[in-house]
Amino acid sequence: MDTTTATVGGLVLALFGGVLLLWCAAEVRLRHRVRRLGVSTVAAVVAESDAHGQLDSAPLLSFSVLPPVDGSGGGRISELVLTRPRGHTPLRRPERFGPGASVRVCYDPDRPCRAVLAAGEVGRTAAADLLWSALGVCCLAAGTGLLAAVGR
Repeated sequence: MDTTTATVGGLVLALFGGVLLLWCAAEVRLRHRVRRLGVSTVAAVVAESDAHGQLDSAPLLSFSVLPPVDGSGGGRISELVLTRPRGHTPLRRPERFGPGASVRVCYDPDRPCRAVLAAGEVGRTAAADLLWSALGVCCLAAGTGLLAAVGR
C-alpha cells in the first residue's frame, strides 16, 4: 500500500474510531444521569404517518411536564412534549411500542426533550452500546496499526 494512502486511511480510521468511542461514552453517561436524576413519568407512543410506510425505530413519545417553579405565584400549566428516546436504536421498532402504548420514561427537567426509556423498559441497550464501542475500538486499532506500519 502506498505510504500516503496508508497514512490517510490510518488517520481516517483512528479519527472515526476515537470520535465513535467519545460519542458512545457521552450517550451512556447522559442516559445514566437522566435515569438517576431525571423525573419519571409515563409517556404515550404517538401514531405517526410516514409516506414510505417505514416508521423510525425509536417511537415518538408524548408526555406532559410541569414548567419549573419561577416564584411568580402564577398557576403552573403543564406542557406537552413530543420526543424520541435517546439511546434506542434497534433496526425495527419492537411490537410493544405500537401507537397508543404506555411507556415509562425519565426526562431531564431542564431539557424535557431529553428523555430516555426507564430502566424497566430498556431491552438490549447494553448489547448495542457494546457493539458500537467494539466498532470504535476496532477502527481506532486499525487506524493506529496503519499509522504505526507507515512510521517504520
